[in-house]
Amino acid sequence: MISNFSKLLDIFIDELIPLTNLSIKNGNKIFGAFIIKKSDLSIICLGTNQETKNPLFHGEISTLFNLYEIQKNNTKDYYFISSHQPCSLCLSAITWSGFDNFYYFFPYEDTKDNFNIPHDLKILEEVFKIKQGNYQKKNQYWQSFSIISEIKKLGQDKQLSSKITKIRDEYQKMSKIYQESKINNNIPLN
Repeated sequence: MISNFSKLLDIFIDELIPLTNLSIKNGNKIFGAFIIKKSDLSIICLGTNQETKNPLFHGEISTLFNLYEIQKNNTKDYYFISSHQPCSLCLSAITWSGFDNFYYFFPYEDTKDNFNIPHDLKILEEVFKIKQGNYQKKNQYWQSFSIISEIKKLGQDKQLSSKITKIRDEYQKMSKIYQESKINNNIPLN
């Protein structure tokens, strides 16, 4: 279980958001992820959505490709951190990669309502008959956690509120850029 959420939020602010800003300028969605060591929360790798190259290169998928390009250590030694609750493709990829966990900042509802990207919930419902994204959050493969819920459980939401607000604001800015440019890209589900 992660105990230093301040450091985790700093990685969003200092590393993932700048990388995502570059990616959306190429027409990609706002999704990204990073992998950190459980022992000291140091960054192993990051990745962002690269759908303009290949529609399968979601943020989590790109992150996993980056991990396996640099090392092939036991994924049980790492935390998988995603900007948004992973879609069905990414849930499967995280599972097949052997992670016993993943954390996400924005839940499906935010992805649909605040970022105008409803596909995750639609696919889960239409293909898998999972209503409102209610997959098993704890199963034999992994446990998933909402970063915001975990911060609240630890009673750190007030002390981390400025970082949380900064992350939300930055993603809203990036979403606006993506939404204005998506008509010009060639992503199947934009």
